[in-house]
Amino acid sequence: MTFNLPATDRRLWALAWPLMLTNLTVPLLGLVDTAVLGHLESPEFLGAVAVGANLFSILYWTFGFMRMGTTGLAAQAWGKRDNFSQVALLLRSILLATGIGLLLILFHQPLIQTGLSLMNPSDNVTELAAEYAGIRIWSAPAVLCQYTLVGWLIGTQFPRGPMIMLIAANGLNIVLDILFVTVLGWNSRGVAIATVIAEYGAAAIGFLIVLRRMPEGQGLTRALFGKLEDYLRILRVNRYIMVRTIALLLVLAFFTAQGARQGDTILAANAVLITFLLLISNALDGFANAAEALIGEAIGKGSRRRFRVVFRSALRWSLWGALLLTIVFVAGGHWLIALLTGIEEVRATAWRYLPWLWLLPFAAVWGFLLDGIFIGATRTRDMQNTMLFSALAVFAPVWWLTTGWGNHGLWFALISLMVARALSMGWLCWSHTRNDRWFQSQ
Repeated sequence: MTFNLPATDRRLWALAWPLMLTNLTVPLLGLVDTAVLGHLESPEFLGAVAVGANLFSILYWTFGFMRMGTTGLAAQAWGKRDNFSQVALLLRSILLATGIGLLLILFHQPLIQTGLSLMNPSDNVTELAAEYAGIRIWSAPAVLCQYTLVGWLIGTQFPRGPMIMLIAANGLNIVLDILFVTVLGWNSRGVAIATVIAEYGAAAIGFLIVLRRMPEGQGLTRALFGKLEDYLRILRVNRYIMVRTIALLLVLAFFTAQGARQGDTILAANAVLITFLLLISNALDGFANAAEALIGEAIGKGSRRRFRVVFRSALRWSLWGALLLTIVFVAGGHWLIALLTGIEEVRATAWRYLPWLWLLPFAAVWGFLLDGIFIGATRTRDMQNTMLFSALAVFAPVWWLTTGWGNHGLWFALISLMVARALSMGWLCWSHTRNDRWFQSQ
């Protein structure tokens, strides 16, 4: 029980549990998507959503700095108790997110066509995925505004805000999934429509929460909107997160594309297992997100002692989380796969590659935690460089050397990427600590 924990652990859990619950609703949505489509007569619908959703992961999370960058900057402003900077950052980031979202809608056709051609699924899956993507793109402004709102709420240490907005919206999405797919028979198109409606619902709830959280005494003034240079500065500060995110998502897109080249059954089986990877990521990210806020606050206050205490607490609880997830997947992996798909061929194929899932929690936990530390410290250039190293110098060569292993080689390359991130980021973390660089201006 939390009242027996040290003060820092209690603060970490106070932030982590709402964020963890919030994050778990994201893969829960993916689980429902997979379950409602996995019990249809053909794996093509599941494959189409896997391809389409992966495409939008790349498209949207290319601008994931709208969440991550906002969290680090908001946390440091919170640590300094700078109300003007908190509100100005939020307003400018929302305007930037809306503008980028509208541009994505304007240019969506070539973006979708290029993405699908690179993934190269079968003709039937391509047609269904294009229909799915043509609907999903209309949620772009809402999604990017959500990133900003969630980042700001985490940075200002109000984790219940993201919990409320995302659980409510994802609950709506799940209900609409079942209605549109199971009842009305709209298949992958129904999943897309449900997602668009829910994304705008989440953004609306987020705006209402943020309006109630505005710092007292800080009115809406012209100075808050800033000048063009202020918006360009936000983009410059976060360009490293953008490159890092593109590299990571291209790896995942490559993973999906290589699975598609091995047939629709492998594609569908990998989609089931990748859903569990998202579950791992979003569960462990609860501690990483809490660390972002507390590390940023410590740096804003200039407290090295607080930084060390937060780091140790987040590391300890992240490792316990990884152990728990490993036990769950080892003990219940077969049952979980059977729960998600009733197609016997997809089940048998996913079971064959299940041991790779057992390795994922401890391979991935280090990178997730260190992402939180580096985001809170706004050490985004380090995040970019370690990801590029891991993708280009480790993942790509390992995949090429193991192409003869088929899908096993693909999973081995993905595990290798995670281990490379852990080692490279861990080395930089040790170096920054030893040379007292965390608190130096960048």
